[in-house]
Amino acid sequence: MKVTFPHMGNMYICVKALLEDMGVEVVVPPQTSKRTISLGTRNSPEFACLPMKVNIGNFIEAHELGADTIIMAGGVGPCRFGYYAQVQREILKDLGYDYKMVVLEPPEKHISELLGNIRYVTGNKSWFRVIKALRLAWYKARALDELEVWVHRLRPREYQKGEADRVYGQAIRDIDQAKSCREVLGAAAKAGQKFGEIQADWTKKCLKIGLVGEIFVVLEPFANLNVEKHLGELGVEVERSIYLSEWINEHLFMGLLRKVKSSKEARKSARPYINHTVGGHGQDTIGHTVLYKQEGFDGVVQLAPFTCMPEIVAQSVLPKVSRDYNIPTLSLVVDEHAGEAGVMTRLEAFVDLLTRKAEGKEGVNL
Repeated sequence: MKVTFPHMGNMYICVKALLEDMGVEVVVPPQTSKRTISLGTRNSPEFACLPMKVNIGNFIEAHELGADTIIMAGGVGPCRFGYYAQVQREILKDLGYDYKMVVLEPPEKHISELLGNIRYVTGNKSWFRVIKALRLAWYKARALDELEVWVHRLRPREYQKGEADRVYGQAIRDIDQAKSCREVLGAAAKAGQKFGEIQADWTKKCLKIGLVGEIFVVLEPFANLNVEKHLGELGVEVERSIYLSEWINEHLFMGLLRKVKSSKEARKSARPYINHTVGGHGQDTIGHTVLYKQEGFDGVVQLAPFTCMPEIVAQSVLPKVSRDYNIPTLSLVVDEHAGEAGVMTRLEAFVDLLTRKAEGKEGVNL
């Protein structure tokens, strides 16, 4: 059995560590590229959202490397993500790819099914071995997220542009190669020291923008056309509404591992506008926008795949939230046709308006 899975930001490092620590042979798909999206788009329904098309492309490329088993997350609620695995299974079957699809459903709804599928993938390894591997994967997720926060703070302040990304790139490789929790902590500490040595202007007052939206396009740089990096280069400090370790903690470990900014807090803040779940992260998008205003952020960028129903609902509500709380918002909807140059132009215009607003310039109405 050679197991693969879709790309989503740095998730591949954590899933790879989890499986390999239990002796499972892993095939990591090539990093998402134009070829990936081309393969996925060609073989997916036209109005399927971008994440599903990228997943299909990942699986086709992984099959070319010898993968024969897919691990795919499941879901509940109105979002179409809950149907991805079933649709993908049929598409790949029609294309002649002989894949075994293992769907890991949310534990709060399907705990027995989840445990059974874990036992299947791991070859009935002991639960002690499984927990040990989960611990390593968790350490890697936490370390990677903490280093990303470093990068978000350094990009708009560093004197030598690109230094933070260079250190971060090496840290990703070091953490990926780490075989124990101790090695993960050592790699993270080394990267932290390197970050601390970067010459930066910490007296600089930067604009602060919160990123909200659908989890895949928020976490996957290729899908969001490197929005975080572009904003950093424009002198903006970015904070995401969701990080991988927080999602793992809340949905896999039921919030038991550490106190994080819970989505429950965001959903509570969204209630005057959306008082029930609309699927995906639609309600969170509204709630986090309110929270970012309360925390003094200058603006919010919503990232959403084209045709994503939960984010369409959120996008329709955002203008009222923006007026009520006097926080500018920008919605970026991406699909396989989106271009980096066009996104850059919109980001530059948005940052320019935020700068003028922060400086109290007349005639700025956001």
